[in-house]
Amino acid sequence: MKTIDKIYIDGSFVTPKGSQMFDLINPTTNQLAGQVQLGNEEDAAIAIAAAKKAFKTFSKTTKAERIDYLRRLHQAVSKRKEELINAVVEEYGGTLRFAKMSMEFSLSAFTSAISTLEKYEFIKKMGNSDVVLEPIGVVGIIIPWNSSNGFVCGKLATAIAAGCTVVIKPSEMSAMQTQLITECIHEAGLPDGVFNIVNGLGDVVGTAISRHPDVAKISFTGSTFVGKTIAREAVDTMKRITLELGGKSPNIILDDADFSKAIPMALMASFMNSGQACVAGTRLLIPENRLEEVKEIIKTVIPQFPVGNPKNETTAVGPMVSKKQYERVQNYIKLGIEEGADILVGGLGKPEGLEDGNFVKPTVFYNVSNKMRIAQEEIFGPVLSIITYKTEEEAIEIANDTVYGLQAYVSAGTNERAMHVASRINAGRVLINGLGHDPEAPFGGFKQSGIGREFGVYGLEAHLEPKALISQF
Repeated sequence: MKTIDKIYIDGSFVTPKGSQMFDLINPTTNQLAGQVQLGNEEDAAIAIAAAKKAFKTFSKTTKAERIDYLRRLHQAVSKRKEELINAVVEEYGGTLRFAKMSMEFSLSAFTSAISTLEKYEFIKKMGNSDVVLEPIGVVGIIIPWNSSNGFVCGKLATAIAAGCTVVIKPSEMSAMQTQLITECIHEAGLPDGVFNIVNGLGDVVGTAISRHPDVAKISFTGSTFVGKTIAREAVDTMKRITLELGGKSPNIILDDADFSKAIPMALMASFMNSGQACVAGTRLLIPENRLEEVKEIIKTVIPQFPVGNPKNETTAVGPMVSKKQYERVQNYIKLGIEEGADILVGGLGKPEGLEDGNFVKPTVFYNVSNKMRIAQEEIFGPVLSIITYKTEEEAIEIANDTVYGLQAYVSAGTNERAMHVASRINAGRVLINGLGHDPEAPFGGFKQSGIGREFGVYGLEAHLEPKALISQF
């Protein structure tokens, strides 16, 4: 059993002031895998003080110096790539194929930040004035357990590019992943205090960071409920906030799309990271007259998405991260049945032979109304709702009929038609005729999917404050 009893403050691994221990449970077996000693408010305050002190000099670094740090970070993380992948699989049951993909996204965060920084000018001429873009200050980063290291790398890379210092509160459920990535960052040799990380509970360490007057900005990824709480905590000190929150992403398949490709791709979008993804395409919108065809395709291809041990190369759906999350997904499947939706595949209970872990049967509902709770609420598990439409206009209306607006998907026979529909979807990102990620394009949500954007120039400028220098000569 592994015990993690250190946090990282001011360039050193230190013992937290907090004494509470948190159990790390392997979701594949529900066996105890380790424990982590959690930090408290005092640890958060010490970390913030270290970041504030480091900001005085780090904020004055040049582009060339920051690019060098980003390259060193990329190299240090790359060296332990396999260990980091294995930690994802072991600790929260992320499938091997997802863990490998997530690792590539993590590494691309550093290279894309370098690319953005190389092209960015921190002094702009506007009217008769020089506008200087200055680093905002200490950034509090609060992240969830799903793809934990991807969030660490992405948010840290942007903060470094901007000249900011950080205090990170990861999920207590990701302590093993956190330990490894912290060791990588330590090896990269950032100046003391630039990077600090405090394991702890959200309502303890997270709240301390959100309320602290020396934190200038909060960058948060997680649920909409928690995001609203953080926003309320941050407003008293007028912190800048970037909130990447929940989603209920629509996937519109237009009538001229190649359904033999679009439907399997829709299952991939829905079941990515075992459905534990804010961008999962969990509402599949199809033409009403193609329902039977779609049902047959899904029944034919669903064996290509086996649920099982996440260590297996072929596994597409692993366990839910915890018993609590398993029960949440079960309750939503039960709710869908009670609401009158029909189950095409999957259903209640665990797959045969996987009773020890938090495994859910990948489930597809049809005869779903967009007013049903399974179509409106984020389930965070491998549950897909098929919703039919009569016209393209109705499809767009259904897609936008949600409190969320993080990501969407559109498939059509031509890119032009898909682009036309995509331009009318209220979402921060729309993937067109494929699944992909652009680390330099902005990412974030409309409506209750968040505030602000990450990645590229938009993400960089969210860490900068413009100062106008207006000369009278």
